[in-house]
Amino acid sequence: MTSEATVPRSPALVPLPDTGAPTLANEEACTVFQRTLELAGRRWSGAILYAGVAGARRFVEYRRYVRGISDRLLTQRLRELERQGFIAREVVPTMPVQIRYAPTPAGAELVGALQPLGEWGRKHYDVVEASSEA
Repeated sequence: MTSEATVPRSPALVPLPDTGAPTLANEEACTVFQRTLELAGRRWSGAILYAGVAGARRFVEYRRYVRGISDRLLTQRLRELERQGFIAREVVPTMPVQIRYAPTPAGAELVGALQPLGEWGRKHYDVVEASSEA
């Protein structure tokens, strides 16, 4: 028996589909991927964007969709997402004034890109719940 048989093999890497887009160098691709995950993974940001795509428009609707978030943190995240270009804020000149928020095309596209991650979470719910309890 050769020593090769006793060495554990690392899992096979699944090649990414060829989209025809120019590819980045590995280091740059990793950096872009990490920045994107940090942006989308910021606490509550994904849920807020998802709520907007699901139909939330006013602050109270976002609060209803995103259970557990404080008013202060919801305000902070909405402002951050607006600054980053993922949420658009509209002031409606009524009495009283209404403020509406909606995902921009980039925000809606980000939610679409995250859908497979959500599907993975539903498929592996036991793993996701166990990791949130740790």
